[in-house]
Amino acid sequence: MSEHRRGIVTGGTWCVDYNRVVTHWPEEDGMAEIVGEERHGGGSACNLAIDIKRLDPAMPVDTIGVVGSDEAGRYLVSLAEEFDIGTEQLTVTDAMGTQFCDAYVSRITHRRTHVYSVGAATLLTPEQFDFSATRARFLHLGLPGVHRQLDAPHGSDESGWVTVLKKARAAGLQTNLELASIERERLLALTLPCLPHLDFIIVNDHEIGALTGMATVQHGVTDIAACERAARAVLEKGAMSVVVVHCPAVAIAVSRDGRRLIKPSVAIPPELVVGANGAGDAFAAGMLYGLHEAWPLDDCVRLAHAAAAASLRSVSTTVTVESWRQCLDLARDWGWRSEPAGHRLEA
Repeated sequence: MSEHRRGIVTGGTWCVDYNRVVTHWPEEDGMAEIVGEERHGGGSACNLAIDIKRLDPAMPVDTIGVVGSDEAGRYLVSLAEEFDIGTEQLTVTDAMGTQFCDAYVSRITHRRTHVYSVGAATLLTPEQFDFSATRARFLHLGLPGVHRQLDAPHGSDESGWVTVLKKARAAGLQTNLELASIERERLLALTLPCLPHLDFIIVNDHEIGALTGMATVQHGVTDIAACERAARAVLEKGAMSVVVVHCPAVAIAVSRDGRRLIKPSVAIPPELVVGANGAGDAFAAGMLYGLHEAWPLDDCVRLAHAAAAASLRSVSTTVTVESWRQCLDLARDWGWRSEPAGHRLEA
């Protein structure tokens, strides 16, 4: 790692989230009432960039993506400017409207369901990623399955994602890939060729199962032992120094140097939980921030959990993430869940 490098580049999805709290998530042909709604920025590149800036406003953050020249695009650009996120490579196009997502959060379960329109995200290509001048240390890239030109083969590479990751590493950056909740077969096909070009991967319990074909979650129950086995299997398939798997109750980290960590999550009071939308992004932001600062693995996971817990207090993805010190203070005040007695944990 080059010590003179500092900062994070986020690349990929910038969209507008229309976050709606509903009484419950209905079956098809059913009906639910909207009891709250907000508009915020969303997508992996947007969320992690803002989360990092909330954790540490002094951390340099740049971003690469495509938005439309419409009102939604102007809103996203203004968000980036508000948080002092570098936008030199955030392309504004007249060709298509800005990607947007209707994000529904159940008031009962706090789980979220996303329905999106891809819009200008389909125009993002590997050629738009220029790492020649950046002094950033990390690239956070996503989301496979959402950007059609990056999903397709590019030159001799299996996909544009592979091309971008190779370019970033050749320029001296370390890489992380954010995944989306798409079909398991599609997720595997897009992600597997990327693993040899990643330094980290931070995924949830469903995604790690998709990458290995293992049953890591069954009937809403996370199998910790299966997640750990899957994490080790993914570690062996790629170049990552660490693989991290998270779910609402626990995180599992395995590293190439043989370290293994299972850390329960923060015991946030249930009455403070509004929605889980963006909690995975907040977890990744805390994890990457700690890795960037060369913290011990345990401290990285601790901050990841703390940032995710802080984010649960809002239906939006980033609004309630605080500074890294404040997130850790909240975790200390709320306490931590008990160590899992066995290898299965209710999700």
